Amino acid sequence: MKIFALHENPEWFSPFAAAFDAAGLDYEEWLMTSGTIDLDAAPPEGVFWNRLSGSSHTRGHELSKDYTRAMLDWLEAHGRRVVNGRWVVEMEVSKVRQLTALKAFGIDVPRTVAVVGREGLRDAAAGMPVPFITKHNQGGKGLGVRRFDDLADFHAYIDADDFEEPVDGVTLLQEYVQPRDGHITRVETVGYAYVYAITADAARGGFQLCPADACELDEDGRPKQASSLFALREGFEHPIIDAFLGFARKHRLEIAGFEFIESADGRLVTYDVNTNTNYNPDVEAVAPKSGPAEIARYLRRVAVESGQRPAAVAG
Repeated sequence: MKIFALHENPEWFSPFAAAFDAAGLDYEEWLMTSGTIDLDAAPPEGVFWNRLSGSSHTRGHELSKDYTRAMLDWLEAHGRRVVNGRWVVEMEVSKVRQLTALKAFGIDVPRTVAVVGREGLRDAAAGMPVPFITKHNQGGKGLGVRRFDDLADFHAYIDADDFEEPVDGVTLLQEYVQPRDGHITRVETVGYAYVYAITADAARGGFQLCPADACELDEDGRPKQASSLFALREGFEHPIIDAFLGFARKHRLEIAGFEFIESADGRLVTYDVNTNTNYNPDVEAVAPKSGPAEIARYLRRVAVESGQRPAAVAG
């Protein structure tokens, strides 16, 4: 059974293509930037892997979110097996959805206020202890993330011409969580199983901590940092892993990454769920498992299972 990979950024796909080739998978890429869906036609048989990115609009792909929504509606209506299906799109493009779902599951998250439009930001910030940060509800790549240590600077920012308008109009005001050791941790999961954990150097990288190889290169293809911001967190064992796996099962996040901060005051605070996870090549070189290889293995298993019995039509 063929694997169809739905994505919008070819620069991020090469590690997966290599893993799929090594595994001998029959696969095809569908670029979700623009196209046509014949609603009277049936989709091809196969397993469809959705890796829509919440930051797609920053690459000039403003239509990718709604194109993917429509595509997955069509696929699931025909009973096709989708890995990271239609529901997952909504989790990927909304930090409000992520944070409320994590909190409801019992996972600690930062105090956050969501403000629709620019007008309410001044009043909302008056109730936030400083320092606090801003970020975009539909984000990725550290979009709109800025730290403010006093309200005067924040007021100047929201009144300025360089205020970063979020694509969906929703700005988050969020408590600033001070990392205990200057690092954040990301836990990678595939098929509701733990793959590995990585650390990212927030002291050097700030808020823009995309692990993909392409993200660590400048416009001329040179490394942005003298050394990678990312490292394998060897031997990481913590109850939060089981919490993340339980959350993934509840919300049908078959492939995901969870980012958290171990704070200076002793909290473990989860602030991001990523469902189009990328893998850092330096980490992959030393990790006990390969993220792309685990995805290839999981998609093969799903394809075999789907081929053994009819797919259920989505209700």
